Amino acid sequence: MPYATPAPVTTRQPTQIRRLLQERLDTLARAHQVPGAQLALHTGGVTYAVHTGVADAATGEPVGSGTAVPLGSVTKVYTAAVVMLLVADGDVSLTDPVGTYVPELARLPRTTVRQLLSHTAGLPTGPDSDDAAALTPARYLSGHATATVCPPGTGFSYSNAGYVAAGRLVEEVTGMSWQEAVRAFLLEPLGTAPAFLTDAVPARPVARGHSANALTGRVRPVQQTLAPVEAPAGALLASALDLVALGRALTGEGPRTVLTEEDAAEMRRPVPGAHPGVLADAWGLGLALFQDGGRQWCGHDGNAQGTSCFLRAEPDSGEVVAFTSNANSGTALWHELADDLDRIAGVRVPPAPGPRDGAPVRALPQCAGTYRNGTVDYRVTADEQGSLTLSVNGDSPAPLVCHPDLSCDLVDPATGRRVPGGRFLRDPDTGAIDRLQISGRMARRTDLG
Repeated sequence: MPYATPAPVTTRQPTQIRRLLQERLDTLARAHQVPGAQLALHTGGVTYAVHTGVADAATGEPVGSGTAVPLGSVTKVYTAAVVMLLVADGDVSLTDPVGTYVPELARLPRTTVRQLLSHTAGLPTGPDSDDAAALTPARYLSGHATATVCPPGTGFSYSNAGYVAAGRLVEEVTGMSWQEAVRAFLLEPLGTAPAFLTDAVPARPVARGHSANALTGRVRPVQQTLAPVEAPAGALLASALDLVALGRALTGEGPRTVLTEEDAAEMRRPVPGAHPGVLADAWGLGLALFQDGGRQWCGHDGNAQGTSCFLRAEPDSGEVVAFTSNANSGTALWHELADDLDRIAGVRVPPAPGPRDGAPVRALPQCAGTYRNGTVDYRVTADEQGSLTLSVNGDSPAPLVCHPDLSCDLVDPATGRRVPGGRFLRDPDTGAIDRLQISGRMARRTDLG
């Protein structure tokens, strides 16, 4: 929720700030059953870095400042930045049809590079990683990215397939693999030691993902399952300090050999039609945008198998906050820690969206139906009282709580906790509910008329 009150100016000394950050990270990691975590904060020209715990609960190997953590979807920011470097060199134009560079998408002549990077191309999210494990980029895109969920430029639908296409564009233009290009054009200039999920022998210490069970107290390692073809959407590993280096480049403070101020500003500019719902206030080129009164933060969230990572950067102040964790419970840790940064260091990060205030509307049976995004079916069912539940590809249903504006919260069946889920949308001509945007992904209704 936006707020306008400016953050107080801290009078603490750097040594005090670092000590308090360390103490808070240690405490929250224990409370949230997170084996290991890193926090890096750049403010007032000073970078603070703290870390805690172990990289692998099975081996007890400690987390260090240089330990690389699977970033999940934060990888997309790096991929978008590489495309922007190609734009700056004149090799690519943001207004060009994607099919100019990606032959498999030539049948989508109205889909531009800008739309691809901002999730407004209308592409479906893509298949499960298990189903994509043996696919090449060409086969992946030919089979899963030629039918759109909405016309290009008319809506936001978060899409891994779009970033498989962006990686394919990078390879076609540079003649390099995506890994080689992101290493040469971005990671090495930023001083980041490259690490990818596809590395047989990592060149730096890496963290393993974990699943934390709040009921049993058990924490167990889990296996990363990202398909190789999906690397441009989620295969990078990096530390919180590495993310601060990227964040500073995104604010225009980084090395001029990476992103110019103009290129960074272009990435942060809100794209028309990019209304991401519960994910952020707006979207740029590879960047989620968060409004904080008169200030606009940029960044991205990343949740891989058993890891949760977050990046936030604000260009006017130059403040950058980066967090990595190697547990699925790291998201809850991040939200609590982010709220504490104002008190500790005078850095006020935009809060995570929460459930809607006001009385919900329970009787919305007209929303019931099947909605589809690529190979994913969202089944919304209404009971006799009109209360709704949502099931994804036949999984156990979760209750939905709807509001008069057709936004909805998801209810965790185990805890009863409500979290923002998305919204139903009406056809502008008929007024019929024909789309569901859930967790940023658009699904079109299949059982209308």
